[in-house]
Amino acid sequence: MDCFFWKTFFHYFLHFIFPVFIALIFFRENWRKVYFLFLVTMLVDLDHLLANPIFDPNRGSIGFHFLHSYYAIAVYFLMLLFKGNIRIIGIGLLFHMLTDFQDFYFWCH
Repeated sequence: MDCFFWKTFFHYFLHFIFPVFIALIFFRENWRKVYFLFLVTMLVDLDHLLANPIFDPNRGSIGFHFLHSYYAIAVYFLMLLFKGNIRIIGIGLLFHMLTDFQDFYFWCH
């Protein structure tokens, strides 16, 4: 199997499967709710719809799309200062940014 297969597999594993483990390990009592909130953070990718082209395999999301901008990421870090759902959403958004970052910078193009 080629690099693009593993890149795609790992990307979607980090977006949809790995957050289950984060929820189970750190939020055991409410892991279903936390996992749901992590899934809701995938809506941050709606900003891709405003790009032309919508998907470009040679373009990184971080720093290009406005919800993936460095200013937005700073807000996501600030969300960690709050308690409850805001913090959980901040964790999900930051993990999403990390996933998108590794997808572009650590794999084949």
